[in-house]
Amino acid sequence: MPNHDWSQFNKRININATKEEIINAWTSQENLEKWFLSSAVFYDQQTEQKSSADQIATGDTYRWMWHGSDDVAEGDVLEFDGQDRLKFTFLGCDVDVAVTVEDGEQVVELTQSNIPLDEDSRMSLYAGCLRGWTFYLTNLKSILEGGIDLRNRNKNLVDVINT
Repeated sequence: MPNHDWSQFNKRININATKEEIINAWTSQENLEKWFLSSAVFYDQQTEQKSSADQIATGDTYRWMWHGSDDVAEGDVLEFDGQDRLKFTFLGCDVDVAVTVEDGEQVVELTQSNIPLDEDSRMSLYAGCLRGWTFYLTNLKSILEGGIDLRNRNKNLVDVINT
């Protein structure tokens, strides 16, 4: 059996929504806050804060926070083609999101790469992010297909899968 590649992982999910609905869920503050984050602030290349409805663009930066956590993530929008592909930095790694059609269904494919290979990164950035993205992609599907937000918003309730 070959050695496991700890430097990247890939998650895929089919979602019964249009390509535009799916990619738009990733590309503005107000949409990201519906399924992923408690706060998703974006700044343009002149470091001016974008309005909550403004669509992101290549070169923007962000500051993100989650329900139930005081953690803050800051990063860069590396690429957004305006249609079906987005790439951004996340906790020192790269995340690539693509929406494609497969067997007549919309499929979101997320790849997190450039994960450092030390033991701490294997646990936090590989295992931790793999767990997190699995939940949040499921929540994206739930929001777009049925409108139900599965996120835990209670800071006192810890060690639950819907963080």
